[in-house]
Amino acid sequence: MRKQKVLLAFQAVKQLIKLDENNPDSHRSLIRFFHRINNLPAPATDSEKLIWNVLEAERPDLRQLHGKSLVEVNINFLEKHNASLTHRAAAAEMMYLLEPDKKLQAIKLIEDSTNNTASGNGVLGPIKEWGIQDCIDVHKLLDTVFADQDVANRWKVRCAEYFPCSTYFEGVKSAITAHIPGSTSESSPENGDVPSPQAKLEGDAHSLNGTVHVVDDLSNLSMR
Repeated sequence: MRKQKVLLAFQAVKQLIKLDENNPDSHRSLIRFFHRINNLPAPATDSEKLIWNVLEAERPDLRQLHGKSLVEVNINFLEKHNASLTHRAAAAEMMYLLEPDKKLQAIKLIEDSTNNTASGNGVLGPIKEWGIQDCIDVHKLLDTVFADQDVANRWKVRCAEYFPCSTYFEGVKSAITAHIPGSTSESSPENGDVPSPQAKLEGDAHSLNGTVHVVDDLSNLSMR
């Protein structure tokens, strides 16, 4: 069963790359899978050797890996998508996975991201590129994966300025601060609030066919 899990996970990774090789989750899955494979014990039984041979035979089909280490693959991904918050966050997370001693450098990669003004203006003025859900995901990444509460709090304060109506980031116009004495909250639609559960479900429907979930947890991956 575990041998089947390895091959199933590999096929899922290939499918993700085929659907959208530039997607941050596709990149995460690719790095996580081969990082786990690279850290498995050398195959001992005939069945383990067979699986290993399958992986080695099909690995060249993934052009991202051609003659490159996983660290190099991650660097190339970052260079290609350096202006995107979600891609920088994915690259930072994988940097920390591959090189745990570079935790501070990985965090800096996220914090140095710039929220540029998107092309065109909205009714109320210039619109920034970052979406609130992306910022929430980054906050959770800093709080859980990097486990740095101070950095997570800095990110929360920063995003509260971008989304003053957000209850998640406790913006000055959010419902949380509406009744606090001295608050500058005003009555306004919470355009920066956390998406409703229904909206989240609709967003999930556009994920890469749910394939990412197959390789989401590789902690128990084994050839045995």
